[in-house]
This record gives sequence, structure tokens and C-alpha cells, in this order.
Amino acid sequence: MNSENNLTSNSYQPKLSDYLTLHFVVLIYGFTAILGKLLSIDTIGLVFFRTFLATTGFYIYFKVRGLSIDIDTKGKWQLLATGGIIIALHWFTFFYSAKVSTIAISLAGISTTSLWTSLIEPFMNRTKIKLVEVLLGGVVIFGLYLIFLFEFNHVWGLVLGIIAAITGAVFSVLNGQFAKRYSPQIITFYEMAGVAITTAFPLGYFLMVGDATTKLIPTGLDWLWIIILSLVCTVYAYSKSVDLVRIFSAFTFTLTINLEPVYGIMLAYSIFGEKERMTSGFYLGTLVILGSVLIYPLLRKPNV
Repeated sequence: MNSENNLTSNSYQPKLSDYLTLHFVVLIYGFTAILGKLLSIDTIGLVFFRTFLATTGFYIYFKVRGLSIDIDTKGKWQLLATGGIIIALHWFTFFYSAKVSTIAISLAGISTTSLWTSLIEPFMNRTKIKLVEVLLGGVVIFGLYLIFLFEFNHVWGLVLGIIAAITGAVFSVLNGQFAKRYSPQIITFYEMAGVAITTAFPLGYFLMVGDATTKLIPTGLDWLWIIILSLVCTVYAYSKSVDLVRIFSAFTFTLTINLEPVYGIMLAYSIFGEKERMTSGFYLGTLVILGSVLIYPLLRKPNV
């Protein structure tokens, strides 16, 4: 039986429009780093306003759909802490990486998330590490080495991108555990609220200090980019992802999501032009990383 059919109780066959929507959502995800680069505000302000508006957007979504946001107290604190510590660090390092280097470098770092997940998940869930994941991890490390070798002037940006990938892997594994108790929408709502609460404190401090060199409040076009980032790239894209994951098999969905860095790098070059042109060594290293990421689902031998 086809694995796509196993995902839905009514044996729904994905249509061309479903595939196009899935790739559109991945394209939106790839656009987030570009918006971070376009925004003129400091990273702390960027992360706060994104999560604050996204939390508000999700709250409205719950109200319109007639869904409850009430969960047990322990769960609330766990989700808020995950958002306030791990996801806040993830988004800060991700956006800051793009600001101090290039979007391509940032996305090259974030593309290693699958590697870190394959190492962190067995440790946190107390399962065995698979040999194929170790081997692919070695391939990813080689790809990173090539990028470091040819783009040494962007090392800081790549390191931040890798940190973003590691923290992304951690909260992905945690969310896998939370998903056994709560819906994906509830998880995201409380985690985003946690990020907004955590980043509000340093934002408030810097506003009181009044550092003239730090821009924290959006002005002009910044508000447009923030709204797109919050409502389109977060609320819409995530809500649509929840619907799509019910249509497609986990294999198809994950494989397509892994194309995010590819779309992001292509978009960055089309928008920023020569500023995003990298050395041949960068593209070779990125190709090695993406190749290992894309081949990983195939080597896992999913049920078909």
C-alpha cells in the first residue's frame, strides 16, 4: 500500500495543488532569513516582535476556530520554558547569523539540523544511534569543513548558524515528546509566548538604557516585514503545515521540508544579487550537506 494513503483515514490521494502548496510553504520557510536581513532592527527586537505578533495571531486563530488553549499547569511551564530558552536562542542565533554574514551562510549552517537531530534524539529518547546516521553525520562534517576552508571570513556567521541548527534539533526532539500530550498548535502557541516573554526583558532593558547605536523598534517598512514574518511565515505557514502533514506521508513531507535551504539560497541570490555570491568551495560544501540531508530519508527505508 502506498505510504501516502496510510496518513489519512479516508485514503485521500494528494493532488497537484497539494504538492504545490507544500512547496509554497517550504518556499515561505526559506524566505524567513531574507526577511531577517531586510529588517533594520536589532535581532532582539526582531525576535520579540515576530513572536509577540505570532502569539497574538495564533490566539485569534484559536478563538476563530473555537479551540481551547487551556492545558495542565506543568505542561504550560514546560512549553513556555522550551520556547523561552531553547527556541529563543535558536531564533536569535539564526537571524543574527544572517545579519553578520550572508543568508547563504546562515542557511548552510541551519541545513545541518538533521545531523544534530540524529545524534540528540537517541540520547534524549534513550535509543541506539544508527550507523547510517553516523556515516551521514561524517559527510555533513566534511561539507562544513569545505565551507570553513573557503569562507573563513564568514566563520562567525556559520558558527551561529550551526548553533541555531543544534538548538533547532533539541526543541524538535522535545516537541516530539510534547506531541504525545498536546496538539501542534498548542505547543507552538505556548512556545512562542515563551520566546516573547523572554526577549521582552532584554528588549525593555536596552530601551531604558537608550543605546543610540541599537535600533529595537520597527519603523517604516520594518513593520511590513515583521507582519509578513509573523503572520505569513509563522502563523499561516505553520497552520498550513499541520494540514499538509495529514495529507502526505512523513517521508514525503520531511524530504520536501529539507529543500528549505535550497529555496532560501536561490531567493537570496535573486534578491540581493552579488552580495550573496559565494565561492565555489561554499557551493560544493553546501551541496555535500544538502545531498546527505536529502538522501537520509531514502536510507531510512520507510514503509511503502
